[in-house]
Amino acid sequence: MLMAGFLPFSAIYVELYYIFASVWGHKVYIIWSILFIVYIILIIVTAFITVALTYFQLAVEDHRWWWRSFLCGGSTALFVYGYCFYYFYARSGMSGFMQTSFFFGYNLVVCFGFFLMLGTVGWRASLMFVRRIYQAIKCE
Repeated sequence: MLMAGFLPFSAIYVELYYIFASVWGHKVYIIWSILFIVYIILIIVTAFITVALTYFQLAVEDHRWWWRSFLCGGSTALFVYGYCFYYFYARSGMSGFMQTSFFFGYNLVVCFGFFLMLGTVGWRASLMFVRRIYQAIKCE
C-alpha cells in the first residue's frame, strides 16, 4: 500500500525542488503552466494506480477496498514528506531550532493536505470503477 505512492511521487519529483526553492529558498517560481500540467498528471496517475490496486484487491475477492483505496491514493504524501527531509539536510542551508520546527511543521500540514486530497482522488476513482464494473454484471 505504501509503494502505491511511489509512481505519483516520481511524476512530481522534479517540480518539488523548484517549489521548495521558491517557498523556502526565496527564489521566484515562474513556470506556472508546467506546474499545472504536473498537477494534472499527478491526479491522473494517482487515480489509475489506485484503480489498478483496487482491481487486484477485488480479483482476490477482498471486498474491503474503501479505506485501502484512500490510503493508496494518499501514500504519495509520505514520499513528499520524505523529500522534505532530503531537501532540508542536502539542499537548504537552514539550521537552528526555529527554522527546523517551522520547516517540518509547515511541511507536515501541507503533506497532510496532500494526503487528504490524493486519498480522496484515489477513493473517488475507485468508487467510480467499482460502480462501473458492478453495473456491467448481468444477473439472470
